[in-house]
Amino acid sequence: MTTGGATDLNYRLEGPEDAPVLVLSNSLGTALEMWDDQAPALRERFRVLRYDTRGHGESPAPPGPYAIEDLGRDVLSLLDHIGVERASFCGLSIGGMTGMWLASEAPERVESLVLCCTSALLGPKSVWDERIQTATEKGMAALVDGVIERWFTPAFRSENPEAVETMARTLRGTDPEGYAGCCAAIRDMDLRDRLPSIRSPTLVVSGADDPATPPDHGRLIAGAIPGARFEVVPEAAHIANVEQPETVTQLILTHLEAT
Repeated sequence: MTTGGATDLNYRLEGPEDAPVLVLSNSLGTALEMWDDQAPALRERFRVLRYDTRGHGESPAPPGPYAIEDLGRDVLSLLDHIGVERASFCGLSIGGMTGMWLASEAPERVESLVLCCTSALLGPKSVWDERIQTATEKGMAALVDGVIERWFTPAFRSENPEAVETMARTLRGTDPEGYAGCCAAIRDMDLRDRLPSIRSPTLVVSGADDPATPPDHGRLIAGAIPGARFEVVPEAAHIANVEQPETVTQLILTHLEAT
């Protein structure tokens, strides 16, 4: 289902109509299906709203470059579209960056916050310029091998080839212009000054073996947000919710039920 608004985000809304709303935001190069392992347990207790970030999945790619603010305002427009005043928010990677912006910019809209495998500042800028150039000039297939190595540990890649290929297929199918636009948003982002203003109860989760956003990045975020809790997921790289689904699901549920 799409919003019909300016950004026309693709979304899926599941769970009891009278339950509190939980938004799930995907990482760079994925789509809302990345939360398939979490959705069944979460929608037993929440009205789960999954969406494709602009330029990803079935959401169109407006002309870029984008800013994190654009992605955050997309979420606010989506919440307005479905008539939700306040929701909890869980995002991974660029989804977590979107969540930090939302919770600092529109605190009245964010009940509780979960930030997974993410960063408040992710340089150097040259890395993102190179990735933008590769996506737009060579296509997404040229990025797949390097990205998959950052997403999953060697053991998971070896033992779960079908799961890895499913994620790789989504990455290959991502709109190059949309991917590049989101890369620019990450390149130009610095959310560090916003963190102390976040008042939503916050859980920060890092993958122990994440080379993209190492645990030190999560530790910095948790240390700057008042009262935030920090957890490290063992034997997980960047897409920790796919690599260790039960652990991440339980962390999300425990946090949300305590707030």
